Amino acid sequence: MIRPARMSDLDAIVTIYNQAISAGFQTCFTTQIRPDDKADWLKKHMCDEHPVLVSELEGKVVGWLSLGPYREGRAALKNTVEISYFVNEQHLGRGIGYQLLRYATDLCRKLGYKVVLAIILEPNVASIKLAEKCGYERWGYLPGVADFDGVVCGQYYFGIRL
Repeated sequence: MIRPARMSDLDAIVTIYNQAISAGFQTCFTTQIRPDDKADWLKKHMCDEHPVLVSELEGKVVGWLSLGPYREGRAALKNTVEISYFVNEQHLGRGIGYQLLRYATDLCRKLGYKVVLAIILEPNVASIKLAEKCGYERWGYLPGVADFDGVVCGQYYFGIRL
């Protein structure tokens, strides 16, 4: 089941995000976060315009996705949204990310967004394949912008027009 996130989901969201940080090359954060670090962020995203969605399986949050403004405050980009998604490492390969991304893409269409962007680190092959499977295309590449203690990689911009 996919639903809007609640404050009671905060610990699960942080746990999943910390798994991505530990795995490396799934986010540009490099140190673990605490629920307090994300509480205000989640409160801000408890809205219809830029929600956080969770995938729940047997009463537990197993994945999450957030919609956020792309280059906030720039009026010409108001119809573009950035999407980020993460799945609990124990549930990878079960279609949870696919379901979240498809659901959110349809939601973006209903919300009136015209463009959805996913910014993905170059080594994150699984996320690249998922974006492509959901109809996103590679629109751009920023070479060597991320430095993980001397391991440098680029970021791909994937997009879809709705």
